[in-house]
Amino acid sequence: MQLTLEFGGGLELLCDSKKIHNVNIEQHNGEDKLSMKDLLSWIRTNLIKERPEMFMKGDTVRPGVLVLVNDCDWELSGQLNTSLEEKDVVVFISTLHGG
Repeated sequence: MQLTLEFGGGLELLCDSKKIHNVNIEQHNGEDKLSMKDLLSWIRTNLIKERPEMFMKGDTVRPGVLVLVNDCDWELSGQLNTSLEEKDVVVFISTLHGG
């Protein structure tokens, strides 16, 4: 499944300072749907290069990370249970900044 992942608000620093990632994720067990929970696990394993604890807490994103799926807040679409489809755009933005 091809997806576009975007990281902002400082989260890009955890992914080699690259903001946009066009990825192809292979689903296991012949499933044709990918959930956000599956995607987050994939991101932790394949994209996060350092300090994964700054992005994730347990199986989900840390508090203060805004997640948008096709410009819609994931809290409106089921959070970890949100189903992703081919060519979806998923954006992660940290709302926490030092000062």
